[in-house]
Amino acid sequence: MTYHPKSDFMAVMMERGFLADCTDYQGLDEAAAKGSMPAYIGFDATAKSLHVGSLIQIMMLRWLQKTGGRPITLMGGGTTKVGDPSFRADERPLLTADQIDDNIAGIKKVFSAYIDYNDGPSGAMMLNNAEWLDDLNYLEFLRDIGRHFSVNRMLSFESVKSRLDREQSLSFLEFNYMILQAYDFLELNRRYGCLLQMGGSDQWGNIVNGIDLTRRVLDHEIYGLTSPLLTTSDGKKMGKSASGAVWLNADMLSPYEFWQFWRNTTDADVGRFLKLYTELPLDECDRLGALGGAEINDAKIALANAVTGLLHGDDAAAAAEATAREVFEKGGVGDDLPTLELSAEEIGDGMSIVQVIVKSGLAKSGKEAKRLIAENGARMDDAPLTNAGLMLDAAALASPIKLSAGKKRHALVKLAT
Repeated sequence: MTYHPKSDFMAVMMERGFLADCTDYQGLDEAAAKGSMPAYIGFDATAKSLHVGSLIQIMMLRWLQKTGGRPITLMGGGTTKVGDPSFRADERPLLTADQIDDNIAGIKKVFSAYIDYNDGPSGAMMLNNAEWLDDLNYLEFLRDIGRHFSVNRMLSFESVKSRLDREQSLSFLEFNYMILQAYDFLELNRRYGCLLQMGGSDQWGNIVNGIDLTRRVLDHEIYGLTSPLLTTSDGKKMGKSASGAVWLNADMLSPYEFWQFWRNTTDADVGRFLKLYTELPLDECDRLGALGGAEINDAKIALANAVTGLLHGDDAAAAAEATAREVFEKGGVGDDLPTLELSAEEIGDGMSIVQVIVKSGLAKSGKEAKRLIAENGARMDDAPLTNAGLMLDAAALASPIKLSAGKKRHALVKLAT
Protein backbone atom coordinates (compact mmCIF):
# COMPACT_ATOMS: atom_id res chain seq x y z
CA MET A 1 0.00 0.00 0.00
CA THR A 2 1.07 3.64 -0.53
CA TYR A 3 0.92 5.69 2.62
CA HIS A 4 2.65 9.03 3.13
CA PRO A 5 3.50 9.39 6.81
CA LYS A 6 3.28 12.59 8.84
CA SER A 7 5.56 11.40 11.66
CA ASP A 8 9.33 11.03 11.44
CA PHE A 9 9.05 7.63 13.14
CA MET A 10 6.78 6.10 10.50
CA ALA A 11 8.81 7.70 7.72
CA VAL A 12 11.99 6.01 9.02
CA MET A 13 10.24 2.65 9.48
CA MET A 14 8.98 2.70 5.87
CA GLU A 15 12.00 4.24 4.12
CA ARG A 16 14.66 2.09 5.78
CA GLY A 17 12.83 -1.25 5.42
CA PHE A 18 11.73 -1.89 9.01
CA LEU A 19 8.02 -2.21 8.27
CA ALA A 20 6.41 -5.53 7.38
CA ASP A 21 2.87 -4.89 8.65
CA CYS A 22 0.90 -2.51 10.85
CA THR A 23 -2.55 -2.78 12.47
CA ASP A 24 -3.48 0.85 11.67
CA TYR A 25 -1.00 2.95 9.65
CA GLN A 26 -2.86 6.24 9.99
CA GLY A 27 -3.78 5.87 13.68
CA LEU A 28 -0.21 4.93 14.64
CA ASP A 29 1.25 7.71 12.49
CA GLU A 30 -0.97 10.31 14.18
CA ALA A 31 -0.06 8.98 17.66
CA ALA A 32 3.66 9.11 16.79
CA ALA A 33 3.35 12.66 15.40
CA LYS A 34 2.16 13.91 18.82
CA GLY A 35 5.56 13.05 20.32
CA SER A 36 6.75 11.00 23.33
CA MET A 37 4.78 7.92 22.20
CA PRO A 38 5.65 4.97 24.49
CA ALA A 39 6.31 1.74 22.55
CA TYR A 40 7.73 -1.59 23.62
CA ILE A 41 9.44 -4.74 22.43
CA GLY A 42 9.69 -7.82 24.64
CA PHE A 43 12.89 -9.86 24.97
CA ASP A 44 12.75 -13.28 26.60
CA ALA A 45 15.81 -14.17 28.65
CA THR A 46 16.68 -17.56 27.12
CA ALA A 47 20.46 -16.83 26.94
CA LYS A 48 23.02 -14.49 28.54
CA SER A 49 23.12 -12.37 25.39
CA LEU A 50 20.88 -11.47 22.49
CA HIS A 51 22.24 -12.24 19.02
CA VAL A 52 22.24 -10.42 15.71
CA GLY A 53 18.69 -11.67 15.00
CA SER A 54 17.44 -9.21 17.67
CA LEU A 55 19.39 -6.25 16.32
CA ILE A 56 16.65 -5.13 13.93
CA GLN A 57 14.29 -4.73 16.94
CA ILE A 58 16.91 -2.85 18.95
CA MET A 59 17.45 -0.47 16.00
CA MET A 60 13.67 0.11 15.83
CA LEU A 61 13.70 1.19 19.49
CA ARG A 62 16.72 3.43 18.79
CA TRP A 63 14.97 5.13 15.88
CA LEU A 64 11.79 5.49 17.97
CA GLN A 65 13.79 7.46 20.56
CA LYS A 66 15.66 9.50 17.93
CA THR A 67 12.30 10.57 16.44
CA GLY A 68 10.86 11.63 19.81
CA GLY A 69 9.19 8.42 21.04
CA ARG A 70 9.71 6.66 24.37
CA PRO A 71 11.18 3.14 24.11
CA ILE A 72 10.31 0.43 26.63
CA THR A 73 12.60 -2.61 26.74
CA LEU A 74 10.55 -5.32 28.40
CA MET A 75 12.55 -8.16 29.92
CA GLY A 76 10.62 -11.44 29.95
CA GLY A 77 11.37 -12.46 33.53
CA GLY A 78 7.88 -13.96 33.71
CA THR A 79 7.26 -15.20 30.16
CA THR A 80 10.67 -16.91 29.94
CA LYS A 81 9.33 -19.32 32.56
CA VAL A 82 6.79 -20.47 29.95
CA GLY A 83 8.61 -20.19 26.61
CA ASP A 84 7.28 -18.79 23.33
CA PRO A 85 6.17 -21.66 21.07
CA SER A 86 5.97 -19.45 17.95
CA PHE A 87 7.18 -21.42 14.91
CA ARG A 88 9.27 -23.77 17.08
CA ALA A 89 9.34 -27.52 16.52
CA ASP A 90 9.81 -28.37 20.19
CA GLU A 91 9.37 -26.98 23.69
CA ARG A 92 12.07 -24.67 25.07
CA PRO A 93 14.03 -26.08 28.01
CA LEU A 94 12.67 -24.60 31.26
CA LEU A 95 15.09 -22.30 33.12
CA THR A 96 15.29 -21.66 36.86
CA ALA A 97 14.56 -18.21 38.30
CA ASP A 98 18.32 -17.72 38.99
CA GLN A 99 19.24 -18.63 35.40
CA ILE A 100 16.65 -16.17 34.08
CA ASP A 101 17.98 -13.38 36.35
CA ASP A 102 21.56 -14.08 35.20
CA ASN A 103 20.46 -13.96 31.57
CA ILE A 104 18.60 -10.66 32.08
CA ALA A 105 21.71 -9.14 33.68
CA GLY A 106 23.73 -10.17 30.59
CA ILE A 107 21.14 -8.93 28.09
CA LYS A 108 20.77 -5.50 29.74
CA LYS A 109 24.41 -4.63 28.92
CA VAL A 110 23.69 -4.20 25.22
CA PHE A 111 20.73 -1.83 25.35
CA SER A 112 22.56 1.15 26.84
CA ALA A 113 24.80 1.24 23.73
CA TYR A 114 21.72 1.98 21.60
CA ILE A 115 19.14 3.61 23.87
CA ASP A 116 19.33 6.39 26.46
CA TYR A 117 17.61 5.52 29.76
CA ASN A 118 16.52 8.70 31.56
CA ASP A 119 13.46 10.42 33.05
CA GLY A 120 12.92 12.80 30.12
CA PRO A 121 9.88 12.74 27.79
CA SER A 122 11.63 10.30 25.44
CA GLY A 123 13.78 8.60 28.09
CA ALA A 124 13.77 4.82 27.75
CA MET A 125 12.41 2.49 30.45
CA MET A 126 13.71 -0.98 31.33
CA LEU A 127 10.90 -3.13 32.76
CA ASN A 128 10.43 -6.80 33.69
CA ASN A 129 7.09 -8.57 33.18
CA ALA A 130 7.73 -10.70 36.29
CA GLU A 131 6.57 -7.53 38.10
CA TRP A 132 2.94 -8.30 37.20
CA LEU A 133 3.03 -11.94 36.06
CA ASP A 134 4.70 -13.54 39.09
CA ASP A 135 1.92 -12.66 41.50
CA LEU A 136 -1.12 -13.42 39.33
CA ASN A 137 -3.95 -15.26 41.01
CA TYR A 138 -4.80 -18.11 38.64
CA LEU A 139 -8.57 -18.16 39.20
CA GLU A 140 -8.89 -14.38 38.99
CA PHE A 141 -6.74 -14.34 35.85
CA LEU A 142 -8.91 -17.02 34.20
CA ARG A 143 -12.09 -15.15 35.08
CA ASP A 144 -10.92 -11.60 34.21
CA ILE A 145 -8.57 -12.25 31.28
CA GLY A 146 -9.05 -15.84 30.05
CA ARG A 147 -12.72 -15.27 29.22
CA HIS A 148 -11.71 -12.85 26.44
CA PHE A 149 -9.82 -15.54 24.50
CA SER A 150 -11.39 -17.96 22.03
CA VAL A 151 -9.56 -21.30 21.85
CA ASN A 152 -10.85 -21.70 18.28
CA ARG A 153 -9.12 -18.46 17.32
CA MET A 154 -5.92 -19.30 19.23
CA LEU A 155 -5.71 -22.60 17.36
CA SER A 156 -5.98 -20.76 14.05
CA PHE A 157 -2.82 -18.69 14.56
CA GLU A 158 -0.11 -19.81 12.16
CA SER A 159 2.52 -20.16 14.92
CA VAL A 160 0.34 -22.74 16.72
CA LYS A 161 -1.28 -24.26 13.65
CA SER A 162 2.07 -25.11 12.01
CA ARG A 163 3.13 -27.03 15.13
CA LEU A 164 -0.14 -28.99 15.31
CA ASP A 165 -0.17 -29.66 11.55
CA ARG A 166 3.20 -31.38 11.96
CA GLU A 167 1.67 -33.42 14.82
CA GLN A 168 4.28 -32.04 17.21
CA SER A 169 3.25 -31.75 20.84
CA LEU A 170 2.23 -28.31 22.14
CA SER A 171 2.06 -28.22 25.93
CA PHE A 172 -0.69 -26.37 27.81
CA LEU A 173 2.11 -24.31 29.36
CA GLU A 174 3.26 -23.04 25.95
CA PHE A 175 -0.32 -22.55 24.77
CA ASN A 176 -0.73 -19.99 27.58
CA TYR A 177 2.19 -17.92 26.30
CA MET A 178 0.11 -15.83 23.90
CA ILE A 179 -2.33 -14.94 26.68
CA LEU A 180 0.54 -13.78 28.91
CA GLN A 181 2.06 -11.70 26.12
CA ALA A 182 -1.32 -10.12 25.42
CA TYR A 183 -1.61 -9.35 29.13
CA ASP A 184 1.82 -7.64 29.02
CA PHE A 185 0.51 -5.16 26.46
CA LEU A 186 -2.62 -4.52 28.58
CA GLU A 187 -0.52 -3.89 31.72
CA LEU A 188 1.99 -1.66 29.89
CA ASN A 189 -0.89 0.40 28.53
CA ARG A 190 -2.60 0.58 31.93
CA ARG A 191 0.58 1.43 33.90
CA TYR A 192 2.69 3.44 31.42
CA GLY A 193 0.34 4.54 28.62
CA CYS A 194 2.16 2.30 26.13
CA LEU A 195 0.52 2.66 22.69
CA LEU A 196 2.57 0.36 20.46
CA GLN A 197 4.07 -3.11 20.49
CA MET A 198 6.74 -3.92 17.91
CA GLY A 199 8.27 -7.27 17.02
CA GLY A 200 9.25 -9.61 14.22
CA SER A 201 6.51 -10.72 11.83
CA ASP A 202 6.31 -14.07 13.64
CA GLN A 203 4.82 -12.10 16.58
CA TRP A 204 1.84 -10.75 14.61
CA GLY A 205 -0.72 -13.07 16.22
CA ASN A 206 0.57 -12.35 19.74
CA ILE A 207 0.53 -8.59 19.11
CA VAL A 208 -3.04 -8.62 17.72
CA ASN A 209 -4.16 -10.59 20.78
CA GLY A 210 -2.81 -7.85 23.06
CA ILE A 211 -4.57 -5.13 21.08
CA ASP A 212 -7.91 -7.00 21.21
CA LEU A 213 -7.58 -7.70 24.94
CA THR A 214 -6.76 -4.06 25.76
CA ARG A 215 -9.73 -2.83 23.74
CA ARG A 216 -12.07 -5.24 25.54
CA VAL A 217 -10.81 -4.64 29.08
CA LEU A 218 -9.82 -0.94 28.99
CA ASP A 219 -11.52 0.27 25.78
CA HIS A 220 -8.18 1.86 24.72
CA GLU A 221 -6.92 2.17 21.13
CA ILE A 222 -3.40 0.74 20.74
CA TYR A 223 -1.28 -0.41 17.80
CA GLY A 224 1.00 -3.12 16.48
CA LEU A 225 3.90 -2.96 14.00
CA THR A 226 6.04 -5.83 12.76
CA SER A 227 9.40 -5.98 11.01
CA PRO A 228 10.30 -8.50 8.30
CA LEU A 229 11.83 -11.77 9.47
CA LEU A 230 15.25 -11.28 7.97
CA THR A 231 17.09 -13.84 5.95
CA THR A 232 20.24 -13.20 3.97
CA SER A 233 20.03 -13.26 0.15
CA ASP A 234 21.24 -16.88 0.19
CA GLY A 235 18.30 -17.88 2.43
CA LYS A 236 20.11 -18.16 5.77
CA LYS A 237 18.44 -16.92 8.95
CA MET A 238 19.94 -13.70 10.30
CA GLY A 239 21.91 -14.25 13.50
CA LYS A 240 23.85 -17.35 12.52
CA SER A 241 27.32 -17.65 11.03
CA ALA A 242 29.47 -20.57 9.97
CA SER A 243 30.84 -20.80 13.50
CA GLY A 244 27.54 -20.39 15.41
CA ALA A 245 25.38 -17.60 16.86
CA VAL A 246 26.56 -14.03 16.37
CA TRP A 247 26.19 -12.78 19.96
CA LEU A 248 25.98 -9.08 20.83
CA ASN A 249 27.83 -9.27 24.17
CA ALA A 250 31.59 -8.81 23.80
CA ASP A 251 32.34 -11.53 26.37
CA MET A 252 30.52 -14.07 24.16
CA LEU A 253 31.79 -12.86 20.77
CA SER A 254 34.78 -10.56 20.36
CA PRO A 255 34.31 -7.18 18.60
CA TYR A 256 36.71 -8.43 15.89
CA GLU A 257 34.56 -11.51 15.16
CA PHE A 258 31.43 -9.32 15.19
CA TRP A 259 33.09 -6.89 12.74
CA GLN A 260 34.15 -9.82 10.57
CA PHE A 261 30.56 -11.13 10.39
CA TRP A 262 29.41 -7.86 8.80
CA ARG A 263 32.52 -7.62 6.59
CA ASN A 264 31.54 -11.02 5.14
CA THR A 265 28.03 -9.84 4.13
CA THR A 266 26.92 -11.12 0.72
CA ASP A 267 27.15 -8.43 -1.99
CA ALA A 268 23.37 -8.46 -2.59
CA ASP A 269 22.61 -7.66 1.09
CA VAL A 270 24.92 -4.68 1.64
CA GLY A 271 22.51 -1.87 0.67
CA ARG A 272 19.60 -3.35 2.64
CA PHE A 273 21.73 -3.99 5.75
CA LEU A 274 23.18 -0.45 5.66
CA LYS A 275 19.63 0.93 5.88
CA LEU A 276 18.56 -1.39 8.69
CA TYR A 277 21.66 -1.60 10.88
CA THR A 278 23.38 1.78 10.48
CA GLU A 279 22.35 5.43 10.60
CA LEU A 280 24.04 6.40 7.34
CA PRO A 281 21.81 8.63 5.16
CA LEU A 282 19.58 6.74 2.71
CA ASP A 283 21.29 8.11 -0.40
CA GLU A 284 24.67 6.98 0.97
CA CYS A 285 23.25 3.50 1.69
CA ASP A 286 21.99 3.33 -1.91
CA ARG A 287 25.33 4.56 -3.30
CA LEU A 288 27.37 2.04 -1.30
CA GLY A 289 24.94 -0.80 -2.02
CA ALA A 290 25.18 -0.18 -5.76
CA LEU A 291 28.98 -0.44 -5.92
CA GLY A 292 30.27 -3.27 -8.08
CA GLY A 293 33.42 -5.35 -8.45
CA ALA A 294 36.14 -4.88 -5.85
CA GLU A 295 34.56 -1.57 -4.72
CA ILE A 296 31.75 -3.44 -2.93
CA ASN A 297 34.40 -4.40 -0.35
CA ASP A 298 34.64 -0.72 0.63
CA ALA A 299 30.88 -0.77 1.24
CA LYS A 300 31.21 -3.91 3.39
CA ILE A 301 33.95 -2.26 5.48
CA ALA A 302 31.72 0.82 5.90
CA LEU A 303 28.89 -1.48 7.04
CA ALA A 304 31.12 -3.41 9.46
CA ASN A 305 32.58 -0.20 10.93
CA ALA A 306 29.19 1.46 11.38
CA VAL A 307 27.47 -1.55 12.99
CA THR A 308 30.44 -2.41 15.24
CA GLY A 309 30.84 1.26 16.18
CA LEU A 310 27.24 1.46 17.40
CA LEU A 311 27.55 -1.66 19.58
CA HIS A 312 31.17 -1.72 20.76
CA GLY A 313 32.35 1.85 20.07
CA ASP A 314 34.31 3.46 17.24
CA ASP A 315 37.69 2.50 18.74
CA ALA A 316 36.75 -1.22 18.68
CA ALA A 317 35.58 -0.88 15.06
CA ALA A 318 38.83 0.83 14.04
CA ALA A 319 40.91 -1.83 15.85
CA ALA A 320 38.95 -4.60 14.10
CA GLU A 321 39.50 -3.02 10.69
CA ALA A 322 43.22 -2.60 11.42
CA THR A 323 43.49 -6.26 12.46
CA ALA A 324 41.63 -7.37 9.32
CA ARG A 325 43.99 -5.35 7.10
CA GLU A 326 46.99 -6.82 8.91
CA VAL A 327 45.68 -10.38 8.50
CA PHE A 328 44.20 -10.21 5.00
CA GLU A 329 46.23 -7.65 3.11
CA LYS A 330 49.67 -8.05 4.68
CA GLY A 331 49.50 -11.71 5.72
CA GLY A 332 50.44 -10.75 9.28
CA VAL A 333 49.08 -11.76 12.66
CA GLY A 334 46.58 -9.24 14.02
CA ASP A 335 46.45 -8.51 17.76
CA ASP A 336 42.65 -8.70 17.88
CA LEU A 337 42.24 -12.18 16.41
CA PRO A 338 40.29 -14.70 18.53
CA THR A 339 42.97 -16.30 20.69
CA LEU A 340 43.21 -19.77 22.22
CA GLU A 341 45.62 -20.02 25.14
CA LEU A 342 46.79 -23.53 26.05
CA SER A 343 48.66 -24.35 29.24
CA ALA A 344 51.70 -26.66 29.22
CA GLU A 345 49.69 -29.08 31.41
CA GLU A 346 46.86 -29.14 28.86
CA ILE A 347 49.23 -29.86 26.01
CA GLY A 348 51.17 -32.53 27.93
CA ASP A 349 53.25 -34.63 25.56
CA GLY A 350 51.37 -33.16 22.61
CA MET A 351 47.94 -32.18 21.32
CA SER A 352 46.69 -33.10 17.85
CA ILE A 353 46.13 -30.29 15.36
CA VAL A 354 42.55 -31.57 14.94
CA GLN A 355 41.88 -30.97 18.67
CA VAL A 356 43.48 -27.52 18.47
CA ILE A 357 41.31 -26.53 15.50
CA VAL A 358 38.16 -27.57 17.40
CA LYS A 359 39.26 -25.79 20.62
CA SER A 360 39.97 -22.60 18.64
CA GLY A 361 36.38 -22.55 17.35
CA LEU A 362 37.33 -22.94 13.68
CA ALA A 363 35.51 -26.30 13.52
CA LYS A 364 32.67 -27.71 15.61
CA SER A 365 33.95 -31.29 15.73
CA GLY A 366 36.99 -33.43 15.03
CA LYS A 367 35.23 -34.81 11.96
CA GLU A 368 34.69 -31.29 10.59
CA ALA A 369 38.32 -30.36 11.33
CA LYS A 370 39.60 -33.45 9.49
CA ARG A 371 37.38 -32.67 6.51
CA LEU A 372 38.69 -29.07 6.49
CA ILE A 373 42.27 -30.39 6.30
CA ALA A 374 41.41 -33.06 3.69
CA GLU A 375 39.73 -30.46 1.44
CA ASN A 376 42.74 -28.09 1.68
CA GLY A 377 40.72 -25.51 3.62
CA ALA A 378 43.07 -25.31 6.62
CA ARG A 379 46.27 -23.28 6.90
CA MET A 380 48.87 -22.86 9.62
CA ASP A 381 50.86 -19.63 9.58
CA ASP A 382 49.45 -19.06 6.07
CA ALA A 383 50.89 -22.35 4.74
CA PRO A 384 48.58 -25.23 3.67
CA LEU A 385 47.92 -27.68 6.50
CA THR A 386 47.74 -31.19 5.04
CA ASN A 387 48.67 -33.51 7.90
CA ALA A 388 45.65 -34.29 10.12
CA GLY A 389 47.92 -36.36 12.39
CA LEU A 390 50.21 -33.43 13.26
CA MET A 391 50.95 -33.13 17.00
CA LEU A 392 51.80 -29.81 18.67
CA ASP A 393 53.87 -29.68 21.85
CA ALA A 394 54.68 -26.76 24.15
CA ALA A 395 57.86 -25.98 22.19
CA ALA A 396 55.86 -25.60 18.96
CA LEU A 397 53.79 -22.89 20.67
CA ALA A 398 56.78 -20.93 21.98
CA SER A 399 55.65 -18.28 19.50
CA PRO A 400 51.95 -17.90 18.57
CA ILE A 401 50.57 -19.95 15.67
CA LYS A 402 47.97 -18.54 13.29
CA LEU A 403 45.34 -21.06 12.16
CA SER A 404 42.96 -20.35 9.27
CA ALA A 405 39.79 -22.02 8.02
CA GLY A 406 39.19 -20.84 4.47
CA LYS A 407 40.12 -17.26 3.60
CA LYS A 408 38.05 -15.42 6.18
CA ARG A 409 38.24 -17.22 9.54
CA HIS A 410 41.38 -17.09 11.65
CA ALA A 411 42.52 -17.73 15.22
CA LEU A 412 45.73 -17.42 17.19
CA VAL A 413 46.97 -20.30 19.35
CA LYS A 414 49.58 -19.61 21.98
CA LEU A 415 51.07 -20.92 25.17
CA ALA A 416 49.47 -19.52 28.33
CA THR A 417 51.97 -17.59 30.45
